[in-house]
Amino acid sequence: MAFNSADTAAFKNVWVFCEQRQGKMMPTTFELISEGRKLADELGVELCGILLGDNVDGIAKELGGYGADKVYVYNSPLLKDYTTDAYTKVIVEAVEELKPEVLLFGASNIGRDLGPRCAARLHTGLTADCTHLDVDTAKYADFLREASTLNVDQMVETGRIKMDDRNLKMTRPAFGGHLMATIICPRFRPQMSTVRPGVLKKGEYNEAKANAVVVEKLAVELDPIKTQVVEIVKEAKQLVDLIGADVVVSVGRGISKDVEKGIKLAEELAEVLGGVVGGSRVAIDSGWLTADHQVGQTGKTVHPKLYIALGIS
Repeated sequence: MAFNSADTAAFKNVWVFCEQRQGKMMPTTFELISEGRKLADELGVELCGILLGDNVDGIAKELGGYGADKVYVYNSPLLKDYTTDAYTKVIVEAVEELKPEVLLFGASNIGRDLGPRCAARLHTGLTADCTHLDVDTAKYADFLREASTLNVDQMVETGRIKMDDRNLKMTRPAFGGHLMATIICPRFRPQMSTVRPGVLKKGEYNEAKANAVVVEKLAVELDPIKTQVVEIVKEAKQLVDLIGADVVVSVGRGISKDVEKGIKLAEELAEVLGGVVGGSRVAIDSGWLTADHQVGQTGKTVHPKLYIALGIS
């Protein structure tokens, strides 16, 4: 039977694309697996990871430790380095065969490239750069009560929020981060989302669950692949690690009349405290700092032990 993304009843289970590079799992993957566990429990289905690469079997069980029931693995020398066409082909064919109802990607460079391509091939929707996910409507209503000024009880009473709605509610910044929008994909499956790194909490690792996870091999014919990676040249510049920093000193429009001097003082303070310098959107758009320093709804979500805002309203 031909794949039909509109046949929503045929889809089941939550999938997470498990991004690895050079055989090392990316931290966002564990955040997504932990969040996927919550969503799968709310739906009463299995949580599955899909892991692509070359000889990556050894890192598959680690995903079980964070909540995965099953991991689908595909090994090939053609997948050693990421290419859009090879990864897209494997994921799309796996989805067409196994039909997950939810498919999550980290909003990394790879996830932002791969997710939309898969969504287009599968004729479904994708919500990009999400910061919150819910299936259970009661939990979603509680989230709205905490995070917004909406009259949630009235919305429930008038039917604007349907308590029996089992669609994935994907919340993301909109209009430059000035408001938050919740998007659903009720008519097509899988429901797809890229999720911003650092916004979800990684669960506790459980060795027993890691040992119990089921690992299955995917059967997909990869040839021919049009793209060949000839060489990877890494940029020499070291990017700032905002997400993992314990101390962040952020600068904004009001940092100083002498911007260069103000930023230098912020850098000195960050160095003394063992932290890093971040910046508001204005600071980045003005060219005072590079894009990897941007903090906030349109930048990186941070969870430092100490956050100092200088010249930010």
